[in-house]
Amino acid sequence: MIAVNQLAAYLREQSLNAELVDVQIAVMTLNAVLEVEKSPASTDLFRYPVPLLGPDGSCSLIDELAAEPYDLSWVFGGETDEARQWLRNFAALVESVNHKIAADWLGIYLAVGIGADRKLVKLAYTGLPSRAEFPLTEAFAEISNNSRVGMTGWGVVIEDIVAWREMGGGYYECDPKVRSEVCLPILDQEGRVLGILDAESSETGYFTPERQAWLAAMALVLATPFAAVLFPDQDTDASDEG
Repeated sequence: MIAVNQLAAYLREQSLNAELVDVQIAVMTLNAVLEVEKSPASTDLFRYPVPLLGPDGSCSLIDELAAEPYDLSWVFGGETDEARQWLRNFAALVESVNHKIAADWLGIYLAVGIGADRKLVKLAYTGLPSRAEFPLTEAFAEISNNSRVGMTGWGVVIEDIVAWREMGGGYYECDPKVRSEVCLPILDQEGRVLGILDAESSETGYFTPERQAWLAAMALVLATPFAAVLFPDQDTDASDEG
């Protein structure tokens, strides 16, 4: 159970325009999604196609895919039943949230590794294929909102990507049709970044307060399972009963 003051603090700290009651309702809905028993997936949740990357690490053409899919099994120490259940839950959350907000792209990333090797790894998404990893380095944060949010813990809502870039804002492009974006951190109780979520639309100003509410709820609900994946031997309940 996530306390109301925790929800309110997240909205305030991330400068989101969502109404608190909308986030409360969304959190309850998404917690229920996690609790429902899932049927076996019809697709391979451990592997997904990724774009061919250029020499500088940027995406190539949208329809030009790498020869091999990205394999997530290393993140979980293998294709265990527990890992498979985590991925079913994550895919269900992405599907449920996007059923509400109808973004062109929505994905969630786990922060793994330490030091110079720390990076975001995409666990589940809906939309066009996109890169699997975002380095959590100062250099990459200059060109990627995902990396910047993953390093700072501060989310970003971009109403107009074109205007954002004209003002000098960094943006990593895999799909040239994207016109607005929301990128939010997934945080533990101490404010440490466990991962991020990213949503994109081909329409400017798409992410209304109502849509932001679902994305904020998703970030809050994901904190506990992300902590459980990262720290399996610890008490990882990210909620605050106080």
